[in-house]
Amino acid sequence: MEASSENTGRGILKKGAAGAWLEPFLSPWGAWAYGVGTAIGWGSLVVTTSQYLLQGGPVGSVAGLVVGALLMMVIARNYAYMMNRYPDSGGSYTYVRHMLGHDYGFLIAWFLSLTYLSVFWANATSLPLFSRFFLGGFFKVGYLYTIFDYEVYAGEVALTMLAIAAVGVLCTRDKRIKQIIMIALAFVFSAGIALCFFAAMFMHGGAQKSFAPLMLGDKNAISQIVKVSLMTPWAFIGFESVSNSTEEFAFPRERSFKLLTKIVITTTLLYVMVTLLSSSAYPARYDSWFAYLSDLDNLSGIEGLPAFYAAQFYLGDAGLLILVGSLLALVITSLIGNIVALSRLFVKLGRDRMLPEAFADLNEKGTPQNSVLAITLVSLLVPLLGRTPIGWIVDITTIGAVIVYGLVSLAEWHIGRTENDSKKVALGGVGFVSMAFIGLATMLPSLYSEGNLARETYFLITVWSVLGFMYFRVILKNDQDAVYGNSIIVWVFLLALVLFTSTVWMQKADQNKTHEAMLSIQQHLEQNIGSGYDLSTEKEFIQQSLDRLNQASMHSSLIMVGMFTLAVSMMFSNYRFMRKRQEENERALNAARAAAYTDALTGVKNKNAYHEWEHQAGIRISTGEETNLVVIVCDVNGLKFVNDTLGHAAGDEHIRQACYIVCRHFKHSPVYRIGGDEFVVVPHGEDLENYRDILAAFDREVEGNIGTNRAVVSAGYSILRPGLDSTLHDVFERADARMYQRKMQLKSMGAATRE
Repeated sequence: MEASSENTGRGILKKGAAGAWLEPFLSPWGAWAYGVGTAIGWGSLVVTTSQYLLQGGPVGSVAGLVVGALLMMVIARNYAYMMNRYPDSGGSYTYVRHMLGHDYGFLIAWFLSLTYLSVFWANATSLPLFSRFFLGGFFKVGYLYTIFDYEVYAGEVALTMLAIAAVGVLCTRDKRIKQIIMIALAFVFSAGIALCFFAAMFMHGGAQKSFAPLMLGDKNAISQIVKVSLMTPWAFIGFESVSNSTEEFAFPRERSFKLLTKIVITTTLLYVMVTLLSSSAYPARYDSWFAYLSDLDNLSGIEGLPAFYAAQFYLGDAGLLILVGSLLALVITSLIGNIVALSRLFVKLGRDRMLPEAFADLNEKGTPQNSVLAITLVSLLVPLLGRTPIGWIVDITTIGAVIVYGLVSLAEWHIGRTENDSKKVALGGVGFVSMAFIGLATMLPSLYSEGNLARETYFLITVWSVLGFMYFRVILKNDQDAVYGNSIIVWVFLLALVLFTSTVWMQKADQNKTHEAMLSIQQHLEQNIGSGYDLSTEKEFIQQSLDRLNQASMHSSLIMVGMFTLAVSMMFSNYRFMRKRQEENERALNAARAAAYTDALTGVKNKNAYHEWEHQAGIRISTGEETNLVVIVCDVNGLKFVNDTLGHAAGDEHIRQACYIVCRHFKHSPVYRIGGDEFVVVPHGEDLENYRDILAAFDREVEGNIGTNRAVVSAGYSILRPGLDSTLHDVFERADARMYQRKMQLKSMGAATRE
């Protein structure tokens, strides 16, 4: 149920079905800080630079970032239009649900939730890495276990949990305090990065360092730029997070595009500065930034972080301290920004009952405390998983961003088509096609090998999609308004995603196992050949390796088949549920329709049903389709006398008795009660073939009722004259006239009987 709203010019003040609605408080600078703070995080300083530079060099990286920024401007334009059209919380979900339907809304909410959670978890679990790099592993105490080669320590788990809990508590407090913190930290990391960058550019020449190679000479220049731009969704995801808080804008929503433009430009400049900073300095033992970055896996400490090495190289410990402070500010703003964006999404999902309605409730500070606490409690378990699995989850942000931005663009395109607005059609089309290309290029193996996702990421996407089918079943069960389950495209997409990702996962798993087997065989041969070499022994070892490889392949296949079978089963279960619900709705509709077309007193068809038949019959007569039609008009004699002398209850019984006589004679035909004591019969089948004989028997019975307490009914008929009768009214009038003549005749017979 949509809540009513009033546009105050400073946001939307309204009251919904589930709790109070969010009040405006966000200033333009606050919204900017939330957008930039959510888009930029740990990866922008630690991971992104090396990935960009090794894909396209300084020039290719900057060019790719500019291309990505231009694409984000298209996405920003689509978001800005939606933010003005639907000034509500929920951002992407709200826009897509309104324009494409609830099923698409569920799809985008499902992947948007995972995307925001992934970024939140990635930045939260970066704190132990922060400690290892810059605090000498101060919290690296209390070894617990190792997960996928990552050692988990109690001290680091406690640090991460404490940070998550602290941010969660902060996000339940006064919103204006969070805004001040976000603005301050956004200026801290922006100023810190800019200071280190400009210092490096000013001192670069004197340091005798070179930016060469400007691009990677062994690769096509366009290809390098494209590969960098393919990381755009991952790099910018979160810039649109303020759309989840449109309801809280304390400034005109018409400024949304300017706001998003500033966020995109700021984010791009920060990425460019960090990228160039990272390539501006390198240890003396390397002859170029490329040689340095290519050897990062073998480096530790500050040397393993190019941007921090450069800051220290040019500004000494002060530069390192500035950039460390900037990184800490980035992590904190990302944590706050993502939990705020996700909680506002959950508020909208609570209002729409996709989540429990309690998620939409606000505390005395006007913040969605239940949503924030739910996110916090779930996230407290994440530090126990270690950093490696979280790294796989982070890969999903690319796919999540592609789906989110693609569906928002599709909604814009749909609006443009509906409103015949070529600009919206063009912008929506460009955004959707671009996201589709990036998604395919990222997920398809070997298309752009460097941009492929980790093997485990494909499996996680498969699992999340299957869970989507399961949760949708819960939504269907609680869908009292029957608004879900109306778009098969959404479920075909989810099923196709399960099939594709599980297949790629199996392929990559087989490749990995094959590589391990070949490496094992190679090492075995190198160790044993030439020293008592026995061919039969080597054949046995190779056969054992191949058997293990086949078993691993079979295991992967069984998992893939199991996941796909589960997805198909859930899809058909959902389909059966929707089909059953549709049949129940149809039965209810038919029952309601029958009630609307049934006369309550007699049980025959009523005047509404007659008018509908009259309309259809009139069309058939005018087109010449109707050629064999008889209309019989009946009227109850003496009803007024019965009502006046015996009361209306006796009159009603008299009408029912008259109707029974009519129906008993015309048992194969529809009977309509079109007035208090007037009926119409349209003979069908046997009744149509024998209507004269039936009328004769009918007249004999009613004549026998004269002078008794039984009903006397007058009847007159008329036959359609094709070519002469232009309307049904012509036929009815003749039947009605004959009925009146018969009525006079029966009255005369009654008078004669009384004499």
